[in-house]
Amino acid sequence: MFETDAEISRLQELLDTSVRNSNPHLQSIITPGERTVDAAQLVRFLHGMCTLALATVTRAGEPRVSGVDGHLLHGEWVLGTDPSSAKARHLAARPAASVAHMRGEALGVFVHGHARPLNPSDGPEDPRWPETLDYLKGHYGPDAFVWTEVIFYRIEPTWMVAYSPDIAAIPETASM
Repeated sequence: MFETDAEISRLQELLDTSVRNSNPHLQSIITPGERTVDAAQLVRFLHGMCTLALATVTRAGEPRVSGVDGHLLHGEWVLGTDPSSAKARHLAARPAASVAHMRGEALGVFVHGHARPLNPSDGPEDPRWPETLDYLKGHYGPDAFVWTEVIFYRIEPTWMVAYSPDIAAIPETASM
């Protein structure tokens, strides 16, 4: 868990606001206060690498979804890809993105936001990049980035919902 108390508070406010501003249909499914996961629980459940579905948009406005490794750091998803990938081109031109992480029927985390490069090849690094790189090397190994160039993004969430019908049933393992 990398989140400070202030980051957990900010994440909780985002979760609460997102649920409160959701349409009645979504509210009837997630039942605020009953089937929602709070920020402290969420950062505990989402430690380590989590498999994410990342949605981007093509130049023609068509959606594309692909799988990526995701890491929740400071209340925001961090994910990487090869700079020549279609998703990297989409995010460079249109940074709006959606991310979903699901663990069967036990947990669903859905995020809309904007992808910000952490380590762009053509500009200044995000101030969080050195800490993030240390974390990633600890997870993947110090030589993990030798064989290829990878660009990492931080998804700045503008909307986030975390759903669970039974919080006690959520697996404590990060990737599933």
